[in-house]
Amino acid sequence: MPAYGIARVTVTDQAKYDEYKLLTPAAIAAYGGKFLVRGGDTETLEGSQENRRIIVLEFADIDTARAFYHSPEYQAAKAKREGAAEMEFLIVDGEAPAN
Repeated sequence: MPAYGIARVTVTDQAKYDEYKLLTPAAIAAYGGKFLVRGGDTETLEGSQENRRIIVLEFADIDTARAFYHSPEYQAAKAKREGAAEMEFLIVDGEAPAN
């Protein structure tokens, strides 16, 4: 069952963040993941205005999402992101609720 990685990002140094963005697609693909959302315009319909960059990733399951996050490939990309952005990253099990 799929799992989703969701990131909310405030970019503080665009040039450095662009370096990070070059490394992440290969790290995600190495774990069978794919981008569902990668930035783009947002519209807040309820709650506080969201001004951060939103990323949504899809993986085969929650264990694979964890493996991606802790992988050497992503940790190397993450090191490039230091000082370039403030990020919140979470994973969500995509299990559909029982009726």
